[in-house]
Amino acid sequence: MTNYFSIGKISAIFGLEGEVVVKHSLGKRTSLKGVEVLFLEERKDSFIPYFMERAKPKDHEHVYVKLEGVSTPEQARKLLQRGIYLAETDFKQQAASSAPLSLLGFQVQDKHEGSLGVVEEVIEMPMQVLIKVTLDGKEMLLPINDQTLQKVDKKQQTVHLDLPEGLLDIYK
Repeated sequence: MTNYFSIGKISAIFGLEGEVVVKHSLGKRTSLKGVEVLFLEERKDSFIPYFMERAKPKDHEHVYVKLEGVSTPEQARKLLQRGIYLAETDFKQQAASSAPLSLLGFQVQDKHEGSLGVVEEVIEMPMQVLIKVTLDGKEMLLPINDQTLQKVDKKQQTVHLDLPEGLLDIYK
C-alpha cells in the first residue's frame, strides 16, 4: 500500500486555463520537479490522482499548478480547499530536510516515556508546531519547540523529545 503525505491544499484559482495555486509546507521554493501525480483527498483516506501538466513556483510556500483535465476556472473552483498529497517517494524528494513536514513517518521517543509511536501528521500553527501520534488507539498532539525537542536523528528517523511532566497523562 502506498503512503500519502499531506503537503498542503489548493488555495486559489489562477488565470483562465484552470490553473490552481497550491499552498504547501515543503519548506522551500519548489516547482515540484520530477512529480507527475498529485493526489487530492475526495473523502477521508480516499485519494484521487491528478496528473500535472506543469508547475511553476510562486514563492517559498505557493506553486502554480496546471492539472490534466482541469481546463476552466469553473472546474478548478470545485477543487478549492482540497488537501494535496504526494506519494511517499515524491514527498521525500520534495520536502526540505529542515521543514517540520519532513518529520512525517519518524519514530517519536520521549526522554521519560520511551517510544510513543510514529509521526502521522505535522500541524504548523503560527506560534508552534504540533505532531500527531497515535498511542494505544488514542490520538496525541505533541508540541515541537525549543523546550521539547532534544534532537532529530535523520539516519535512524527518530525524533527525540523531552515532554513536560504530566502532558502525556491527559491522553491516558
